Amino acid sequence: MKIIIIGSVAAGTSVAAKARRNDEQAEITLYNADYDISYSVCGIPYFLGGEIDELETLTPRTPSWFKKRYNVDIFIRHEVTSIDAVEKKIQVKNLDTNEVKEDIYDVLVFATGATPITPEISGVELEHVFQVRTIQNTKAIEKFMKEKQPEKATIIGAGYIGLEMAEQLKTRGLDVTLVQRSNQVMSHLDKDMAIRVEEHLVKKGVKLLLNEEITAINEAEIHSKSGKVIEADMVILATGVRPNTQLAEAIGVNIGQSGAIAVNSKMQTNIPDVYAVGDVAESFSLITGKPLYRPLGSTANKMGRIAGDVITGGSLEHRGILGTGILRVFDLAVGQTGMTEKEALEEGYSIEILHNIKPARAEYLGGKDLIIKAIADRQTGRILGVQIVGEEGVDKRMDVFVTAITFQAKAEDLFHLDLAYAPPFSTTKDPVMYTGMALQNAIEKKNKLITPSDLSERINNGEAIQVIDTRSAKQFQASCVDSAINIALGDLREKSKNLDPLLPTVTYCNSGTTGNAAQNVLRNLGYSDIYNLSGGNKNYQTFKKSK
Repeated sequence: MKIIIIGSVAAGTSVAAKARRNDEQAEITLYNADYDISYSVCGIPYFLGGEIDELETLTPRTPSWFKKRYNVDIFIRHEVTSIDAVEKKIQVKNLDTNEVKEDIYDVLVFATGATPITPEISGVELEHVFQVRTIQNTKAIEKFMKEKQPEKATIIGAGYIGLEMAEQLKTRGLDVTLVQRSNQVMSHLDKDMAIRVEEHLVKKGVKLLLNEEITAINEAEIHSKSGKVIEADMVILATGVRPNTQLAEAIGVNIGQSGAIAVNSKMQTNIPDVYAVGDVAESFSLITGKPLYRPLGSTANKMGRIAGDVITGGSLEHRGILGTGILRVFDLAVGQTGMTEKEALEEGYSIEILHNIKPARAEYLGGKDLIIKAIADRQTGRILGVQIVGEEGVDKRMDVFVTAITFQAKAEDLFHLDLAYAPPFSTTKDPVMYTGMALQNAIEKKNKLITPSDLSERINNGEAIQVIDTRSAKQFQASCVDSAINIALGDLREKSKNLDPLLPTVTYCNSGTTGNAAQNVLRNLGYSDIYNLSGGNKNYQTFKKSK
């Protein structure tokens, strides 16, 4: 069997490696138009920031290594220019010599990846404007920085790469401006969580411009649609990627809703013996089953392994993804998985929302707060999505939530998890467990929750509603919820006689725990329509900033 793979970064090389493990007799050839193979795209910002000393660290494998290890032939600087799917032939051009040759295949795999989107901005072709995608891009940026010693960098786009580059260039000593066309950073977060990242960026000295569209770049300045002029002697384009589907489309391969190649669970396209993997291929949501495109190295490796197994007679199948992501923004970690509040509502779910603010480990050992936003389906209790922001313990909790959602766990299941506990690592009631407990109580209407957004809307609509701040008078005077009255928890039983038990009532504290206790007191005194403010006053004040 002759297997030809077009592209040899994460997905393509994974196909080859798995196919060889299954079949020693197959002839496996990879063609790659670029200079480099099997490199870590995700590691590029950290080299440019100086955390990684040698660029070669990101390119540990060479064609000769693959030949020796797997008996796989990899041809770099060889571009597949055309495909005859009927005759199973391809035309390949050597980009160094311009020589063209023909090759044949039994199985063809598209691992052509994705290309950075170049926005239509005057001046994007200038020598100080860069994409961040390949090793060659990286070499060009590093060379420019050494030779020109730029002082002011502007990054266009505030997704994962944009934020990572902002962190790394700022750490390297540059004056960094981050420009985003929409009203928030990180589109995969809800606005009430993204605001926390935005505040941290500004705290660390990054100039953040939201709702700004760049119209022109020149050698020393950038101009926005609103008329702003930004000084910049280096520009990074971080405006997303587009799957490289041109070759596939030319032979009639179906393109999915996301713009990537449509594949089934075995990574097969609609054309017999033609597969697609990695950033060029469309995945699907584990929750809804609908198409989902999230180009990540982890997914690319998984897809490649599945295709390599199927091609050589194996039974692996792709089970879908949650679109999980995590990144570091200076000393803040930001993670997300599954559906956002906005996405869940758009899909028609009736959802319960919890903002859980708890220390990642024992406070007496210096534990710092995690802010967890968790979303559950009221009808089934199933966890639909989680977003976490914090300085420590984010990755650990995120992976627990990912596992739970993957196996369709309900909110109540989280409380019963036997998670690892010791004071340096966790609290006795881990934030994951508390999240499950609070969500389940809300779903069962034992302890109903209300988000700052919903509370603000009800107050603005003139609804008669009692809001009780259960903190100290000093804390209340420093900041509070609009229209709240201050009754400390210890005084609530006595002073509740001055309240109206028939009115909708909201209790809150700093982050939720004391507010929950106050909610229990009033419920036991006969109050029926009573809510605890999700995330307490801390979350409410953050919400006000995000409006």
